[in-house]
Amino acid sequence: MADAPVGCYNLVGVAVMDYTDAVPYLENLTPTSLTEKEIASSGSSEAVQQILDSIDGAGKQLILVSSAESEMIGSDHRSLLEMKYPSVKFFPSNSLGENEWQGRERALAWLFDHFDDGRPAQVEPGTVSIIGPTYGCFNSPADLAEIKRLVTGAGASVKHVYPFESTAADISGLKESEVLVVMYREFGAELAAKLGRPVLYAPFGLQESSEFLLALGDLTSNREQAERFIAEEKRTTLKPLWDLWRGPQSEWFPTIRFGVAAAATYARGLERFLAGEMGMQCLFSHDSAGADNAAVRDDITQKQPQFMFGRMPDKIYLAEIDARARFIPAGFPGPIVRRALGTPFMGHSGAVWIIQEIVNALYDTLFNFLPITKRTTGAAAPTARIAWTPEANALLEEIVKKAPFISQISFGRELKQKAEAHAVKLGKDTVTPELLRQVS
Repeated sequence: MADAPVGCYNLVGVAVMDYTDAVPYLENLTPTSLTEKEIASSGSSEAVQQILDSIDGAGKQLILVSSAESEMIGSDHRSLLEMKYPSVKFFPSNSLGENEWQGRERALAWLFDHFDDGRPAQVEPGTVSIIGPTYGCFNSPADLAEIKRLVTGAGASVKHVYPFESTAADISGLKESEVLVVMYREFGAELAAKLGRPVLYAPFGLQESSEFLLALGDLTSNREQAERFIAEEKRTTLKPLWDLWRGPQSEWFPTIRFGVAAAATYARGLERFLAGEMGMQCLFSHDSAGADNAAVRDDITQKQPQFMFGRMPDKIYLAEIDARARFIPAGFPGPIVRRALGTPFMGHSGAVWIIQEIVNALYDTLFNFLPITKRTTGAAAPTARIAWTPEANALLEEIVKKAPFISQISFGRELKQKAEAHAVKLGKDTVTPELLRQVS
């Protein structure tokens, strides 16, 4: 239940950039309909009573969640609720003073404090609980599917996925897992510390994924199974990656320049995998939670990455400068509908998917620079011979170096043709730096 005026609660219920998706079972979220009278006096009291009456005997627990709107108007009726409805749990969102990750971290820890049954843990050998996936985390369905695949491949079983596939009642069962996997480095660690179980973080790339599998095998007494699974992965899941590495495409990898602006988990993971393992050039990597958008914009403008893993604002920055860059969504705000399981960033499958996208984009780049013969109805007019000043030639070389390596020759030829055509149009017989800048 969200404590907010009519028309505001939907922001809490559906926004992907809010803390509220860390509270499980959002399908049961019910808005209060606060009138001016209720805001000034009774607050959520009447609405709380109505909901309590409707769920009486249904085995449900009511949690009242404040919103930014209720906080702005001072509509915090915690004391009244505690006095009149002691069974109702109140979670203050602090959404005006905390970012989304801080809110999720505190929400998960708060749920444990209020809903743990207090019994000593009875650990179930070979079980793993995954903490973190929520509707408001980018690419959760696909990355979660990959982590589940790795966990079961290493010989363990998934006990809980919290909160994505759980209810508040499941939180007591988390402490009985033999191992915890925290999906995101932004939040979940505080809850994991309260549970007191060994913790692993979801991996990116080849090395981290192998280390994750072996560590999980050791913690669940399944080392041999984990080793067998890694060997099988090399023959199956990872085979497309080896094929690409052995082919001519691998010669392009050291020339690829990319940038990242995403949540810390993805910014770190992409940089470690693509730069650290694949040998590509990371021009910049920004944690979007603390990033200065002006700094991101400056990096994009000045460095113009060949591939940009980012959010919708970053796609806008690329469009502003008409950059010849391939944009790959890697964070919110952006691809709100991302529920398919076949686009992981994490694990072995994520490594294959990311490299596949990059290689396909490289071939697209080559195609875009192919010389195309266009049909004409008459003979083409002869092109006047145009001279170039030394300064213009030097500037042309400088501009071409910023283009993707595999297309520099074609790009330079195309830019030179544009500059000479522009000179003819202006009645000039020489290309100068000023004229070149006009077309570049």
